[in-house]
Amino acid sequence: MTINLILKLHLLTILLSGAGFLLRGFWMMTDSEKLQARPVKIFPHINDTILLVSGITLVVLTGLYPWQQSWLMAKIIALLVYIFLGTIALKRGKTKNQKILAWLLAIIVFVYMIFVAKTHNPAPFGL
Repeated sequence: MTINLILKLHLLTILLSGAGFLLRGFWMMTDSEKLQARPVKIFPHINDTILLVSGITLVVLTGLYPWQQSWLMAKIIALLVYIFLGTIALKRGKTKNQKILAWLLAIIVFVYMIFVAKTHNPAPFGL
């Protein structure tokens, strides 16, 4: 596999992950039964595993390691924050308001990660 093909796979899984998170958040807010469907519970894990493996593969093949690249370290830290907020939004939040707030914050972090990846800058908005 070429780096270009792995990058395209990585970008596709990012798109699917983001779109799925938006949809599951909408279903959470509307108390939809669809959120409990087996494929809805399984697919994100499969997709996110492919996303993580393709990301790690890109790091190894390009030699861009997080401890050497501040933008990549920022992206990894943001990923951990995104995962934490996502679990509150879709599973662990005690109230609907908590879940919605966590969902919105997770979307902001997701967008931040995209901008960091595109600019290779841990402060892509000039913060």
